[in-house]
Amino acid sequence: MRCWLSLVILIASHAAMAAEPLPDGRYLYVACPGIRNYLEFGGHGLLVFDIDRDHRFVKRIATGGKNAAGEPINVKGVCASATTSRIYISTLTSMECLDLTTEKLLWERQYDGGCDRMAIAPDGKWLYVPSLEKDHWHVVDGQSGDVLARIEPQPGAHNTVGGLDGKHVYLAGLRSKVLKIADAETHTIVRECGPFTQPIRPFTINGKQTLCFANVNELLGFEVGDLTTGKMLHRVEVTGFAKGPTKRHGCPSHGIGLTPDEKELWICDAANRRMHVFDTTVMPPKQVASLPVREQPGWITFSLDGRFAYPSTGDVYDVATRKIVAHLTDEHGGEVHSEKMVEVHWANGRVMHTGDQFGLGRVR
Repeated sequence: MRCWLSLVILIASHAAMAAEPLPDGRYLYVACPGIRNYLEFGGHGLLVFDIDRDHRFVKRIATGGKNAAGEPINVKGVCASATTSRIYISTLTSMECLDLTTEKLLWERQYDGGCDRMAIAPDGKWLYVPSLEKDHWHVVDGQSGDVLARIEPQPGAHNTVGGLDGKHVYLAGLRSKVLKIADAETHTIVRECGPFTQPIRPFTINGKQTLCFANVNELLGFEVGDLTTGKMLHRVEVTGFAKGPTKRHGCPSHGIGLTPDEKELWICDAANRRMHVFDTTVMPPKQVASLPVREQPGWITFSLDGRFAYPSTGDVYDVATRKIVAHLTDEHGGEVHSEKMVEVHWANGRVMHTGDQFGLGRVR
């Protein structure tokens, strides 16, 4: 009996131990399957890449997000908090929370109406979790996963962006031409921006939260809105390329991001397998480059220092030279593609900073 108890204690002790801490540095955490449920683009799990060492593969962290048959479900979003050292992954049906230090699953919760691409408070206290294209968002407690509030601003709940100061959250519906703006303290809609010409798809905002840049249906390009007045300002079309068939999303441009210094805007062009770059130091922004990628892109984000651009195709672009400097590959050498990735900085065994899955402007 004594030996058996010792074994149980030993197993429990190992289960509670933290994972081997990462060396000091910057890492890219990539949630897969991050292109629908396509396992050929990285398999299943949370893949970690070392930004400072040519984006080399470091490890694969086991995650939840499976159906009753044990098959991985589409990942819809990812976000992380340095304050709480937690990372969150949403799927079609649920959201899971993992401890970044121990790499253990803390909880996985299902929410009425499913889940889509969420946003997190700067201090990790709450998340705005859209239902899966229904009419409502859940405001969820970052520690427990409990629902704090429910708001129903518009149809087709989908992309969700949190302002860097944590005061407002920006809510886009797949069936709405208007961007709704929520007060993060009262969890009520206080303003809106639009209407745009078509329903809003991926969008981003600048650091001061005065401008939004939005992909919309049927447009190879983007539109610009004034978050202060609520008016649409500009419609910008890509030149030199024609719209064509897309494999996913049904939208010519699905993916848009500002460089952290807000000098450039990068947008996706699925049919032409390109990232189009615009100069945002002028208004309306001016097209300055068109860069090839290895598959149809559906998302774009940037490293916190603005050095690297991360299309969902797994190509890593140097922003300054506009050249590909790496490709994300897994432990088997296979291509990794994902629309859901976030940067995490480690120092002295602790999480120090986290990025955002959206390409947000950071000039404040």
